[in-house]
Amino acid sequence: MSTTLSISRRAHALATRRASLVTAACRAIETAETTPDLETLARSAGMSRFHFHRVFKAATGLTPKAYALARRSHRMREVLPKRNSVTEAIYEAGYSSNSRFYAHSSKVLGMKPKHYRGGGKGESIRFAIGECSLGSILVAASQKGVCAIFMGEDPNALAKELQDRFPKAHLIGGDRDFEKTIAHVVGFVEAPKIGWDLPLDLRGTAFQQRVWQALREIPIGSTTSYTKIARRIGAPKSMRAVAQACGANPVAVAIPCHRVVRSDGNLSGYRWGVERKRALLKREAFCAPKMP
Repeated sequence: MSTTLSISRRAHALATRRASLVTAACRAIETAETTPDLETLARSAGMSRFHFHRVFKAATGLTPKAYALARRSHRMREVLPKRNSVTEAIYEAGYSSNSRFYAHSSKVLGMKPKHYRGGGKGESIRFAIGECSLGSILVAASQKGVCAIFMGEDPNALAKELQDRFPKAHLIGGDRDFEKTIAHVVGFVEAPKIGWDLPLDLRGTAFQQRVWQALREIPIGSTTSYTKIARRIGAPKSMRAVAQACGANPVAVAIPCHRVVRSDGNLSGYRWGVERKRALLKREAFCAPKMP
């Protein structure tokens, strides 16, 4: 018993020390004018490059390089609307040059910098509101793909939610061609086995994008837990952050966050209502492959 307790204490002490070193590395990345390279971070932690890389990723779910990019991206989204120029925001966010930022600007912001800075100003987004068995449904799309699918009881509230998400975009009522898009979405809600084949325009943080990709890999008719999703993306302690990413999902059904339940099987919350979540899961259960 004493030997087991001693091993447990040593393991706990090691985990605590590693967490402290990773926290220090994160702080170094966040506060440095120029992102420290892997060699510098590993040396500060007293580890080899390989060992530090593995420990850092196990703790944060990201490599040091990806973490630095995610932090700069987050900072860029914060400062861009507040600065007089894009260039000023680029350097304040920690990018060493304009070219380095613009090489990844679409992934960082989901749109051109001047459009993001203006709340979508200059961007055209088509949308339409229809009805399905789960109530009203709003579908919106940019030139890149479907960027919003909202469900609810009040069509006016759905339209306001879209306006809040893209306050300065040019929102255009869908034409006959766009009716095909909303028909496909409604069809997918009613008969999920038809599959989803429309392009998506997803705008979120690096962590949210990883969670949303993992959600898209959940087979129809199946469910998983927040804990399992956290493990799948390499961030086993990030269950709460996974739940928040599910709640931030802007495209209902296309990103099937309704397939994530608590570890005990309870449905938990759902951005568009637990009853809709229950109905979607019940509908999808009929589409699951039958066991021989």
